[in-house]
Amino acid sequence: MSNALKTLLITFLAFICPKLYGQKAYRNSAHIDTAGVKTLRGVTVSGTGYKEVIPTQKLAGESLKSLNSFSVADAIRYFAGVQVKDYGGVGGLKTVDMRSLGTNHMGVFYDGIQLGNAQNGQIDLGKFSMDNIESISIYNGQKSEIFQPAKDYGSSGTIYLRSRKPVFDSLKTTNFKGVFKTGSFDLINPSILLEKKLTDNINYSFSSEYIKSSGRYPFRYKRIFHDSKAIAWDTTAIRQNGDINALRLESGLYGTLKEGLWNVKAYYYGSERGIPGAIVNNVWKRSQRQWDRNFFLQGSLQKNVVKGYDIQVNAKYANDYMRYLNPDTTLMYIDNNFHQQEWYGSIANKYSLSKKIDINLSTDFQYNTLNSNLDGFVFPKRFTSLVALAGAAEFGKLKMQGSVLGTFVNERVTRGNTSTGDSAVAAPSKNEVTPAFFLSYKPFTKLDFNIRAFYKNIFRMPTFNDLYYTDIGNISLQPEFTYQYDLGFAYRKSFTGSMFSEWHLQTDFYYNQVTNKIVAVPKGSGMYRWMMMNIGDVEIRGIEIVSDFVFTFPQEILLNFRTAYTYQAAQDYTTRKSTELQKTTYGGQIPYISWNSGSFISSIQYKSWRLNYSFIYVGNRYQNSANIPENYEQPWYTSDLSATRNFQFKRYRCRISGELNNVFNQDYEVVLNYPMPKRNFKIILAVEL
Repeated sequence: MSNALKTLLITFLAFICPKLYGQKAYRNSAHIDTAGVKTLRGVTVSGTGYKEVIPTQKLAGESLKSLNSFSVADAIRYFAGVQVKDYGGVGGLKTVDMRSLGTNHMGVFYDGIQLGNAQNGQIDLGKFSMDNIESISIYNGQKSEIFQPAKDYGSSGTIYLRSRKPVFDSLKTTNFKGVFKTGSFDLINPSILLEKKLTDNINYSFSSEYIKSSGRYPFRYKRIFHDSKAIAWDTTAIRQNGDINALRLESGLYGTLKEGLWNVKAYYYGSERGIPGAIVNNVWKRSQRQWDRNFFLQGSLQKNVVKGYDIQVNAKYANDYMRYLNPDTTLMYIDNNFHQQEWYGSIANKYSLSKKIDINLSTDFQYNTLNSNLDGFVFPKRFTSLVALAGAAEFGKLKMQGSVLGTFVNERVTRGNTSTGDSAVAAPSKNEVTPAFFLSYKPFTKLDFNIRAFYKNIFRMPTFNDLYYTDIGNISLQPEFTYQYDLGFAYRKSFTGSMFSEWHLQTDFYYNQVTNKIVAVPKGSGMYRWMMMNIGDVEIRGIEIVSDFVFTFPQEILLNFRTAYTYQAAQDYTTRKSTELQKTTYGGQIPYISWNSGSFISSIQYKSWRLNYSFIYVGNRYQNSANIPENYEQPWYTSDLSATRNFQFKRYRCRISGELNNVFNQDYEVVLNYPMPKRNFKIILAVEL
């Protein structure tokens, strides 16, 4: 057993084997964050009203549980303005893009601290199960709360995943929950959750989940090529090599102090899975395999030091390993592994100058390393310092927030796997200062209507792969910048004494620009060698509309509807050397971004029963910036149904659910040549004590 693995196991044993004993219940509502466990009325994918300066959408409570979502990526599909790239199957890669800015511009935060991937900048949200997630929030620009680390200011858009925190009522000192899921693809998916009150001020939680699936599902593959050979394929087959075997472990301690709170969390995810790959030239059986091991240990402390001054301290260590194997010698035998580590620390200081004006000064430091057995690979190390100064002010009907973020990056490389005599040169240092400004105005005193707007300039650093990947990396790459402009409004109306009890509407108009976009281009005159270059230029214009309706009927009947619609014109204005290529791509819609997309969610609740229906639509799009017929991708849509019943068995609270996904058995692809599952089902039994 390796020393690294021993360290991981010892850390987990320290967390999952504390002395468990009960004390009388105690809750300090001023300091314990219970937002993730409140019973929320109706469908809660919505803005949070006038308190939020920045446009946001949130999904939590029963509405989150009721969606037919196996992973976090599945749930995020229901947000407006979000695109999910799904490569199919239970274990398939799933990445998220917001407002067409690019996956690498998304910051994903787990319990308040960002998830990192310095290697390629992408977070696979398919790895994060819904079983222990209490709420999901997305923000365009950044979160409204200025009391946060500098890293929170450093993304074009952010996703906040909040795991369940222990909360105890009355004299209860222990919570237990067991869930078992089974269904299509030979799915076996048990999970457990244990929460324990250790003292009046300290709670403990442990959750574990196991996933096993063959990943096999039938699909229809149809392609017609109008060329001299006139090839036509129309095949029905079974998706192969999509199996997964994964284990997730989480453990945490949550405590309260006088005028403060703290938490520590350990997380482990390990998996082996097949990579079914793209279907090319009518070949649909692949043999690639991938092993992942992700571990992090993080902690946070927040405390009021003196009146008007609060401090927040965050720290994290992450250790990620990935092995990729392609044993097919007819193509190229590959057996590469990548090992990255991250050390992160942050201190945020909030000062209240008055009841209406707050300022925050945050300082972060992050250190990343990447090792690999790849031939010719150098071992890069990145030192990142961030300093953010932010302010928030409220003047009657007007709220304002502004921030300036300074980012300072230095890199080093060691010779690693380069041959003797080869040079190992690091990318030059990069120093950037980027601003953001947000405002919200409520013109009417009695009407819950507000107007909001924001501007933000931010960038993303080239990843280690962009800079150093053997043969295609380019150490001269510059950061990729985004410029965001947003104007929107939100309106909420409650009706007393009426079946139509609540209506919420929010709309945003936005314009984004991406410059210095990092793309791969041919190196020299041939097409066999490529290099990463800063030549991309994209402009995005869009509209988002989200509306919620809540109806309350007699006999304890509650009916909810939610609709979301997005229009986007995301055009590629990159200048290319080839005149013919320039003609076909300039001004074209960028790959996989549809002009029109939307979703609809409805649920009806009657006593212990709940019935849900959800619908997702993605319209016309192209798989290349050359918007020509050969690159056209068909629209796709899915309909999902689920039914749930809660019941009591002795002292156990039980829930049984049945889900039917892709009800109309649609053949569709989110990404070209990666067919998605047709009609499939899932059965869920949950027991709580």
